[in-house]
Amino acid sequence: MDKLSLCFLVVIGLPGAFLQSDMQNKAFVFPIESDKSFVTLFAKVQEPLKAFTVCLRVYTALTRPYSLFSYATRTQSNEILLFKDRSGVYSVSVGGSDAYFKAPEKSYAPMHFCISWESSSGIVELWVDGRPMVRTSLKKGYAVGAGANIILGQEQDSFAGNFDTNQSLVGDIGEVNMWDFVLSPVEINSVYNGKAFSANVLNWQELSYEAQGEVFVKTQLWT
Repeated sequence: MDKLSLCFLVVIGLPGAFLQSDMQNKAFVFPIESDKSFVTLFAKVQEPLKAFTVCLRVYTALTRPYSLFSYATRTQSNEILLFKDRSGVYSVSVGGSDAYFKAPEKSYAPMHFCISWESSSGIVELWVDGRPMVRTSLKKGYAVGAGANIILGQEQDSFAGNFDTNQSLVGDIGEVNMWDFVLSPVEINSVYNGKAFSANVLNWQELSYEAQGEVFVKTQLWT
């Protein structure tokens, strides 16, 4: 084995090593409750956002609260947050303000989520399994800060840290994509149905990430 190949194997085998990978048909697996297991995602764009869409798919049996997507800056820990608060209730945070949505529950089935927001109107949306929840508005005129730390599996109560085991995700998460604009209903349904739609902030098929603790990359369980 040549030195370059050996070096590559050493790097990908190190806990917390930075990786760039096509994650198609794969998922991050968080098998245990922990305040030390998480995945950091590295955005392609690190500029203030006047709009965004985030989509992901999750498979969990948790009944307690847990974090799905946490985007924090040094001045605002809940710059963007998708959080399961309680049975049938999800919250979307922008700039530290929260909107709450009632959504249908599924037992032991993967669920697909998309959240979107635009500064010009403040309208925030939550889509669950390709269906829109009732729209609301928050942080009209706001700009989401740059220089973010993006975490899966934990909620950031401070920039890149202060995690709580009781808010950690136990289960699988995948198909995480983010755009710097609001996707149309047709586009969201295309993403929900697994059709390729190139994302320009986070792209699951060209994902840069760093995993810490008990996190594994496995073949996804959903089709």
